Amino acid sequence: MIKKICYTVFALFLLLPSWGYAGSFGGDDPSGVPGQWYVGTTPSYVAPSKHPILFVHGLNSSSNTWWNDNNMYDTAYQNNYETAFIDLYPTKNMWDNGALLAQKIRDIYNYYGEKVVVVAHSKGGIDTQSALVHYGAYPYVARVITLSTPHYGSQLADLAYSSWAGWLTGILGSKNDATYSLQTGYMSYFRSETDQHTNVNRNPIYTFGGTKWGSFGSSLYWGGLYLSAYGSNDGAVTVNSSRLPYGTELRVGGWNHFTIKEGSSTFNLFKDYLNEATDTSAFNAQSVVERKGAESAASYIRGGEYSGKKQEKVLVEQGAKSATFDWISNSPSSQLILKDPGQQASSTIKVKKDESEYFNGAYHHTVTVQDPAPGEWTLEASSSSEEKYLLHVTYESAMNDALSIHVAQDEISLKAKDSKMKFQPDMTIEYYKDGKLKKSKVKTKNGSLKLPKLGEGVYNVTIDVEGSKDKNTFQRTFIKTIYVDAAGKVYGQ
Repeated sequence: MIKKICYTVFALFLLLPSWGYAGSFGGDDPSGVPGQWYVGTTPSYVAPSKHPILFVHGLNSSSNTWWNDNNMYDTAYQNNYETAFIDLYPTKNMWDNGALLAQKIRDIYNYYGEKVVVVAHSKGGIDTQSALVHYGAYPYVARVITLSTPHYGSQLADLAYSSWAGWLTGILGSKNDATYSLQTGYMSYFRSETDQHTNVNRNPIYTFGGTKWGSFGSSLYWGGLYLSAYGSNDGAVTVNSSRLPYGTELRVGGWNHFTIKEGSSTFNLFKDYLNEATDTSAFNAQSVVERKGAESAASYIRGGEYSGKKQEKVLVEQGAKSATFDWISNSPSSQLILKDPGQQASSTIKVKKDESEYFNGAYHHTVTVQDPAPGEWTLEASSSSEEKYLLHVTYESAMNDALSIHVAQDEISLKAKDSKMKFQPDMTIEYYKDGKLKKSKVKTKNGSLKLPKLGEGVYNVTIDVEGSKDKNTFQRTFIKTIYVDAAGKVYGQ
């Protein structure tokens, strides 16, 4: 049974569940209206030591994520916990959702007459921290458990707003206030505003991270492939981003971004933290789980639009163990041919639809080549209609660790580990303010990597690199985002 709470009107939606289960919402599924919250079936006995659980969903989601194809609600019920579920705006930022959530947390606290424990998935953890820290809801919450929350943003959001991907994500509808706010530069600003706030340590935070992103064709595979350059990830969020320096990491495990929120995956691992007697000494001592790991130079990216035919040339260096060519477009019927440097057609290209948060609705035309011949490869595309595309090439190569990128104030630097390496960078900037594109494809002169002074906002920076070492030529692409506040202070990772 579930109860809908709205303007103090109480309405029963379902009959009591059979066999002691919390039940399926089925055709009476009430989720999806921002600001409404729902009370699950009350178990026959609830120990006084057990806090009610408030479940908070993530990006492009709703409260039904906790019971549709997910046994988290049933698992909580079977363990005799009271539950509540809330719908936030699926595509708004942490400020809008934080303000809304703070108001509803107070209402839920008044309904139960006690503090709740928040269990939040993905961006829901950021919305929750915003509600507690910036909108004053901390007195009504005992603690917070985050399941693969991108506390430091997602490089997939950076990619979605980049100069190469903008053609495609614009038509897919991937750009919104939520994805804009999840760019790593903006999240660096949010972390600065939040982590120095007087309210930040009022609620213990416990974190989970995932390391699985599936095999080829799974919905999280392509996100995981791109994020692999940034370390272990669950197909949407890196392990590094799932951590907070003042939080306590409960577990990093073999879950993907979807399975980490399933009851059978993680409930038994955090249920001891749902009770009043939970020992928070680990929180008080400040967990010292370190966020570490540098970005590797594993990607080459191009994108745009065309009608009829299009060719993209891709350089593969000597010694590369593999190269994965992923042509992402808005069309499932594009005809693609990959040719090696000898102009021989390569393996069959497979087509799969994307169901992830950032490129949902796009089609991946993908092939992986083992031990690719060095030289210039050609990807030929043809389409009977106008097509937007993004080409992402992922290399498995020793060259991936040859270059590193650093952000220092208003300048980005690229460093080669070997002095024999020569390279030339080309920087392109997409400048956004308040989520709106203000200037596109801003170029710097003479290979400079110094940010132009465009004002407050997000600078989405793409750096295309061509280089060589011992006559072995290579190409790579770096994408970074930087936020500049009204005072000119620079935030980046």
